[in-house]
Amino acid sequence: MLFDHFKDKQYFQAWAVGSAILFAVFYRWPGRKLDHIPAIGYQSHILSFIGGFGFLLNARGLIERGCREYGHGIFKVPNLGKWLVVVNGAKYIEDLRKAPEDVLSFHDAVENQLQIPFTLGPSISKDPVHEEVVVAFNDVLPLQEHAWLKVKAMDTMMPIISRASNCIFVGTPLCRDPDYMGISLKFTMVIVKAAVLLSLVPPFLRPLASRFFTNIPSSIDQAAVHIKPLIDERQRNMAEYGKEYPGKPNDMLSWLMDEAQGEEATLHYLARRLLTVNFAAIHTSTITFTHALLYLAAYPEYIKPLREEVQEIVDQEGWTHSAISRMIKVDSFIKESMRLNSLGCLLMERVARQPFTFSDGTYIPKGTVIAVASQATHLDNANYPDPNVFDPLRFVDKTKKENAGRKVDMVSTHSDFVAFGHGRHACPGRFFAANELKIMLAHVVMNYDVKLEGRGGRPENMWFVTSCIPNPKAEVLFRKRVD
Repeated sequence: MLFDHFKDKQYFQAWAVGSAILFAVFYRWPGRKLDHIPAIGYQSHILSFIGGFGFLLNARGLIERGCREYGHGIFKVPNLGKWLVVVNGAKYIEDLRKAPEDVLSFHDAVENQLQIPFTLGPSISKDPVHEEVVVAFNDVLPLQEHAWLKVKAMDTMMPIISRASNCIFVGTPLCRDPDYMGISLKFTMVIVKAAVLLSLVPPFLRPLASRFFTNIPSSIDQAAVHIKPLIDERQRNMAEYGKEYPGKPNDMLSWLMDEAQGEEATLHYLARRLLTVNFAAIHTSTITFTHALLYLAAYPEYIKPLREEVQEIVDQEGWTHSAISRMIKVDSFIKESMRLNSLGCLLMERVARQPFTFSDGTYIPKGTVIAVASQATHLDNANYPDPNVFDPLRFVDKTKKENAGRKVDMVSTHSDFVAFGHGRHACPGRFFAANELKIMLAHVVMNYDVKLEGRGGRPENMWFVTSCIPNPKAEVLFRKRVD
């Protein structure tokens, strides 16, 4: 845990708050360069710093207020001593999409948000080298014939997603090892806590803080213990038979070993790379799939049409990549869930490396952090009719209407659908994630009946600053398919 290195939790809290205040005052004083952009809350710099704590507690509310007051426009919100500029509307999203990396930097935004040089490591930042489903479901859901089993949705889906993902990352049997899975799953919280801590201290203290006040080195060492036998065996085979030796596993570890050079080929760096991929893939896919599962349980009438689609396609092709791509109802169901419950109310964050001017003339100075109001985009009447209504076949219908030439599957990004981002920095892993999510939903509808207990409707989401998370206490009833 974050407080393991501190004997006194109150001391740590006082230290963190004090560091945050000093950091904001002496290192992140925002100046007056954004005074021309309207603010939600206080425009005054000192009062806006106080308002930054309000952003931590009610980010979604502030963003919604800004979108109500300024519509398809630009506004700013305070975020602990530094303004965050929020844009809402297709033309601004297109401006961001078209801006080159050396002007509006996605790289800098991610590095700043996660403190990558001190968490995942500078090599991750500078040089990105980068179906277990049936077995996992059977292991995690030991169902009796015709009996319902009540489980916590997110806690149940996470190990299944982890195993399915790591089947591609490191293969079997390591993807089924409980200890390795535990390390991979906990690594996300290790990184998030470290990033929060490091963002509160001045830059010159971050190397020291990352070494002594985070669990990152320990996590990497633990993962390396599990990965070492695989690497040793593969290196022996390469030495004896050559790079393309017989029976060579086709997984991410092999890809990394093939491409890594110098220190990147060492055990420590390979372990760091694999944990980084887990960090990027598992929790985001778990959150996305859990949202969709809760909709399926809340609207079980959609199980039948989804089941019929999957059955027909699998009967024709089996469980092939081509078959998965033809499951447009399954795709639409997940995409509609993502539209209503993307990973957060702000996406496509950028940092201005140079001054930038939007198409409407709004000037953005160097160093400004910019983000798209993604929830407002997805709930905009101009983009979607009845935008607050869950319509799981919404995107199936779109393929039959006037825009039939436009791709509307979940991996196709547009200025009205930014759940995966948009433009050159759209999530590169979305193709893998989409296939994984579709396989899982197709497997569920083919093999299980699901429902919610009682009549309370779909559980309300939980918000953590700007992040949208399925209610961790939400439960779903599973039973083996009976029809």
